Amino acid sequence: MRVFVTGATGFIGSAVVRELIEAGHEVTGLVRSAEGATKLEAAGAKAQRGAIEDLESLTRGASAADGVIHTAFFHAFSQASLATRLRVMFGGSPTNIVKRFMTAAVETDISDPNAVGGLRARSEEAALALPARGVKAMIVRLPPSVHDQTKQGLITQLTAIARKKQVSAYVGDGTNNWAAVHRLDAAHLFRLALEDGEAGGRYHAVAEGGIPFRDIAEAIGRQLIVPVRGISVEDASKHFGWVAPFVATDNPVSSEATQERLRWQPTHPPLMVDLGAMLRSADARASLRRPDAKPATPKPFCMARVADIPRA
Repeated sequence: MRVFVTGATGFIGSAVVRELIEAGHEVTGLVRSAEGATKLEAAGAKAQRGAIEDLESLTRGASAADGVIHTAFFHAFSQASLATRLRVMFGGSPTNIVKRFMTAAVETDISDPNAVGGLRARSEEAALALPARGVKAMIVRLPPSVHDQTKQGLITQLTAIARKKQVSAYVGDGTNNWAAVHRLDAAHLFRLALEDGEAGGRYHAVAEGGIPFRDIAEAIGRQLIVPVRGISVEDASKHFGWVAPFVATDNPVSSEATQERLRWQPTHPPLMVDLGAMLRSADARASLRRPDAKPATPKPFCMARVADIPRA
């Protein structure tokens, strides 16, 4: 199958490209730069220069493909075009700009535009309107932490905050749940959805459906050797900045229907294993940068408790 992938050199998109190529698909990826094109071609895919705001480029890529996987989005304001940035700065500032999570617990739940993940609701509505026009469109929902040993989604930002402020915090009693998935397991699900998904289907790329946020904060604190403490909702914005709305969100998710329908079985390491490996590696690199540093000694690490995935 000829597949057009946006965000093809990104953290998730690059894993999707690799998954597709290994399964025998012919992949063309949308890239913004010559550097990105070189990287993509080295992976065995074709590169198409363009941006997600360039409708002509998107149309050209999609028209030449049998299927499209869309993983691109603006990670930073600077990635938007000048026209978009000017529109935001002069009277077009979007509200609730960080609202990206879904609050859905099961696949059949409809996205809530007023939730912390509300902005994704527009994308879902647009995609799920396409089957009526003869397009086999479906949704893959991603959790707040898509991880490997180098990055853990928003948890990477939480780690940076804890290192800077020398405290690893959680809101309230920290019993709110976050979901997670390894990026290679997520990439595998994207391929399965492309090959065997149903028009209008909603699929949850979730391997761990209920990790108490306090467990995450404690794992970060343990590895950084900083205190772990709870803070009030009122103090959350000051401590976490733009991440605060996500930190306090209770987001337990089930992928039971997804696993049954597409025969998807996550097989890669869980979040706490990758988080521990990443933090220990970061400590080792920091020690090597200090001329008077002694060789890094691995810190004790244990798996944090993972709650059962809520059943649909």
